[in-house]
Amino acid sequence: MALVELDNITKSFSGIRALSGVNFALQAGEVHALVGENGAGKSTLMRVLGGEMRPDHGTVSINGEPVRLTGPIDAIRRGISIIHQEMALAPDLSVAENIFLGELPARIGWGELRRKARALINRLGFDIPPGALVSELSVAHQQVVEIAKALSREARVIVFDEPTAVLSMGDAQRLLDIIRNLRAEGVGIVYISHRLDEIFAISDRISVLKDGRNVDVVTPDKATVDDLIRMMVGRPLSQMFGEKPPTTIGDVLLKVTDLDLPNGVGGVSFELRKGEVVGLGGLVGSGRSEVARAIFGADPIRLGAIELHGKPFRPRNPKQAVARGVNLVPEDRKGQGIVLDMEIAKNMTMAKTGPVTTLGFFRAARERKVVDGLIQSLRVKLGHPSDPVSSLSGGNQQKIVLAKWFHSGGDVVLLDEPTRGVDVGAKTEIYSLIHRLAAEGKALLIISSEHAELFGLCDRVLVMGEGRLRGELRPDDYSEENLLTLSIGAAAQDRQEALA
Repeated sequence: MALVELDNITKSFSGIRALSGVNFALQAGEVHALVGENGAGKSTLMRVLGGEMRPDHGTVSINGEPVRLTGPIDAIRRGISIIHQEMALAPDLSVAENIFLGELPARIGWGELRRKARALINRLGFDIPPGALVSELSVAHQQVVEIAKALSREARVIVFDEPTAVLSMGDAQRLLDIIRNLRAEGVGIVYISHRLDEIFAISDRISVLKDGRNVDVVTPDKATVDDLIRMMVGRPLSQMFGEKPPTTIGDVLLKVTDLDLPNGVGGVSFELRKGEVVGLGGLVGSGRSEVARAIFGADPIRLGAIELHGKPFRPRNPKQAVARGVNLVPEDRKGQGIVLDMEIAKNMTMAKTGPVTTLGFFRAARERKVVDGLIQSLRVKLGHPSDPVSSLSGGNQQKIVLAKWFHSGGDVVLLDEPTRGVDVGAKTEIYSLIHRLAAEGKALLIISSEHAELFGLCDRVLVMGEGRLRGELRPDDYSEENLLTLSIGAAAQDRQEALA
């Protein structure tokens, strides 16, 4: 008997069918992955399971018994917990308070509360102080607190929605180990991720959704990455990066010499040329994002020189960088790239007009023409340009960030994790946009934790390690082993020489 079963689930919004007769079942002690493009219906299906939405048709059963979930609290009481990509923690409360939030008694025994919290955290293999503020924790430790919170409610079903999207490689592996331990304890796990390598590493079964319908249920030993991608988007992995159009790599647009930052990044020198796509690889925390933010004027520069079109360039803030034609697609899309509650159209144009603008009739008409052109060019799926950006899927939100820089112009584009949290179909479209920018003569710097993405897109790849630029890879040398050898091996060699 399945722990939970969703049978023939149908759900529509304003006449648009989000789910059409979807079936999904989860067994005790199973990791059942759920994959598909953004907009395939994964989140809607999980909101039905979590009690956030009622289906128009279909049945939800728990332990073989049909139930009518009245809301998220009802689902939690029935042993269902959902850990969203944007974690629902109170940053100004302690770890223990967050774990037992909503269940705190009128009179709190702090010693007992912290003892119980510590026991839950230790069960997960971590030693996080129960009295620490959540705001002081790393993202990985915040994930642990979310899982401990689910365990405190005796959850038998836990849904993980893109749990490793913002984790380093090491932290992601530790999370997968936690999930394996939960599976061994008989907990049923629903695992949603765009990282297909994790799907194959952790799952017992894989359900594929497309356009709100079931495509197939497969096991990792009977399917390949190409099989999943073909089921999701209708084309194999080899076609994801597309054909790069003929591009002439021209003069140097941006030159960085001995860049030294207050945060420990130093001695960074490189050039970006017209029409060139350059990768910046290395492990999370190696200094990649810090270099991009400094060039964009978001972080201070201690020493070193930057030249743009052969002239000195030292922006004191992003506004000055944009005025000189340097654009940044930031790693934190929702926190720094878009204004979630603002209109889609205003987000697209604010790099040129500012976030708040009073438009006259003629200017408004011109703005609508620009927005309509961008929507068509980038193939953004939306209801109406006046809708908030929060109404869009992750892939379409990322397209809005890119559209902002298409509109603003500029010759140098810095893209930090441009496809993080984006499905494979939207990735292909974003890759096509990157090719187009290069063909237009822009210089692009791509920061990515996905090595295949760097190798598939870039003319060459610079490699960072512990705040230093360790070397450069050309296409003939592209391999994960070579990249990691430069990033980790060179850093280890430096430490050995320093100790000697």
